[in-house]
Amino acid sequence: MITAVVYSESGGTFKTTMTANIAVALERMGQNTLVFDLDPQEGNLTSLFDVGKHRSDPDADNLVKHILEMPDGDFHDLIETSAEGVDIIPSHDMLGDFTSNLEQKISYETGMKNMSRDEYPRFELLYKLLWERQQLHEQYDAILIDPNARAEDLLYNAIYALRTLVAPVKPAGKGNLSLEGLDELVGNMERQLDIEIGLSCVVPSGVGQTNAHRQYQKQFEDTEEFATPVTIGNRESLMDAMWEARGSAFKVVEERWKTFERDGEMVSDPGQRRVRDREIETLRTLYELAWFIATETFGVDVDPVLELEIQDYEKKIIDLREDTPEVTPA
Repeated sequence: MITAVVYSESGGTFKTTMTANIAVALERMGQNTLVFDLDPQEGNLTSLFDVGKHRSDPDADNLVKHILEMPDGDFHDLIETSAEGVDIIPSHDMLGDFTSNLEQKISYETGMKNMSRDEYPRFELLYKLLWERQQLHEQYDAILIDPNARAEDLLYNAIYALRTLVAPVKPAGKGNLSLEGLDELVGNMERQLDIEIGLSCVVPSGVGQTNAHRQYQKQFEDTEEFATPVTIGNRESLMDAMWEARGSAFKVVEERWKTFERDGEMVSDPGQRRVRDREIETLRTLYELAWFIATETFGVDVDPVLELEIQDYEKKIIDLREDTPEVTPA
């Protein structure tokens, strides 16, 4: 089974869009995929996939209530399915108060059971929900988590539950995760959680053509300590369009979403985007990333062929085992 937390300490690494694209790629490979959005902030994966209509309702059942064993309904009623077939547990405002609610639970249960707070398994709650109470490994082929960025209880629960990280990194600039810093991050989490954490791969993202970017990219690609299967170029237009299309980069290109000015206002519509070779190559790279995670990290045999049905344009068939895509006119 494929399980991964897509995590970076730094902002601007396309963490959420990368999670979305990996999820959709895995779904296209035939893997039944579930994604948890643990980020309570706006501009999260829930917004990206246009789900979670009850995220601001304080009375609505949500993931936090299930983690803390105080559900208001069936767990599977939380699941929503995106237009691209990925199942999602959406974010909820209650995630922002997770630690305070957890502290109340710990105070009550330790008092009732006459145990110390240090003995309480505060990082194991999501693990128990997913694998012991819900048996999700019997229902899904892949589970991903897009976590909150802060190193606190919710993040540690996510990592304890899935045990494997995919780490998007900035290629240069302030906030860059150096190789030493990434190694230290994983080591600290392993000591904190008392588990082994696997690092599937490091993914330099937003890589431009400057000398500094090339230098950092080479640093990551040359190391033998971490796998760096792909590098994602600077494709801000493509990634930004995902928020307008309410879906993955695959959807943006296939439906040709573009933001442009019309009658003095900025609008976003499908059928307007010019299909560029560099964006097709980015889709190939994203598909290859998901393929690497599935095959190299988890030993799962998945389809290496990406088929793109581009609106009013042409069909492209990209085989990761081949260098050149096959193009079929529309």
